[in-house]
Amino acid sequence: MTVTSPGRYPSPTSLKPARLRVSDLARLGGYGLRSRPLRAVLSALGIAIGIASMVAVVGISASSHADLDRQLRTLGTNLLTVKPGKTFGGKDAQLPAPSLAMIKQISPVLSATAIGVISDVHVYRNERIPSVETAGMSVSAARLDLLSTVSAELDRGTWLNAATERYPTVVLGARTAKQLGYPPTVYIGGRSWVVSGVLKKAPLAQELDLSALIGWPAATTYLGFDGHPTVVYTRAAESQVEAVQAVLAATANPEKPNEATVSRPSDLLTLQRAANKTFTALLVGLGAVALLVGGIGVANTMVISVLERRSEIGLRRSLGATKGQIRTQFVSEALLLSMLGGAVGSLLGYLVTGTYAMIQQWPAVVPWWALLGGVGATVGIGAIAGLYPAIRAARLAPTEALASS
Repeated sequence: MTVTSPGRYPSPTSLKPARLRVSDLARLGGYGLRSRPLRAVLSALGIAIGIASMVAVVGISASSHADLDRQLRTLGTNLLTVKPGKTFGGKDAQLPAPSLAMIKQISPVLSATAIGVISDVHVYRNERIPSVETAGMSVSAARLDLLSTVSAELDRGTWLNAATERYPTVVLGARTAKQLGYPPTVYIGGRSWVVSGVLKKAPLAQELDLSALIGWPAATTYLGFDGHPTVVYTRAAESQVEAVQAVLAATANPEKPNEATVSRPSDLLTLQRAANKTFTALLVGLGAVALLVGGIGVANTMVISVLERRSEIGLRRSLGATKGQIRTQFVSEALLLSMLGGAVGSLLGYLVTGTYAMIQQWPAVVPWWALLGGVGATVGIGAIAGLYPAIRAARLAPTEALASS
């Protein structure tokens, strides 16, 4: 109010409407919701169900996707192998002894390991077995990180370690152990070797199933192994699999890259990328539908609120409330209603996702953008949806609003 001299009243044109603070807007919006608690609860519940559905569908889809990714990774979507090929003369080629170390220098390579098949050496149950009865079983030198790189697992016993890789200790492949009858010791290269473990079947490296694996140093010491790898297993970043594949041969054998054979990326990698695109499109569509439903619910609630509260609007206008203040009041109510429904819906969706993922034994994954976006988008759409009812309320003349009450 403008200050005037004593004894004089301010002119009507000098009066300015009071500005509403944020706390005032919160109280006004809260009052509108508290005055009709049942309608507010039901409206917020409708919004919450829509947002919970969106978050739950996004979360369940993301959890299912994470489980699919986990399964595809175990199937070797990013696993490449390098093997020696043939020379120009048609003879068997060899990979250079330093090839493994050189491959590890490729930046997108996450891990690399190797085995080296020792020629003319086989594994037998004991020394009384004729040397010709090899049953296709071979002996290979192995690096300590072999299991983690090829996703192989032990069926029993222990894997080689820094101590046992130097001594006559062997780990048998699944088929080798079965054919030999799971013996405690085996006969290799004229001496007995202690069996420390047995592998399960290795779907990504089936050549291990019919192998007897010994440490790299022990193979050199006891069997005269020359150090040339027979198979190099390489794990690359999934986004760089093709790029790594293109340089593997030249890296493994720089002098004669044509004598190195590199496996192609698994077709599962293409399947995985297609699944990613499909999931993304699905989530965007479901999110848009859920937000649209929530916005329609807010708009419907606010329009009905305007119709029911015409007398209140007329009274406030008669007491000096401006059109802007009326608009702000109804928009703040829409914002509070949307925020309440969005927050409750996000929480419900999170709980539903966690429960369902636990039942399915999936990793529970709820994208952060689904939680924050559910609340934020609902508030934004609620503001837009409440704008028309707010403008309609502000246009009501005081006399018209009071006369219709």
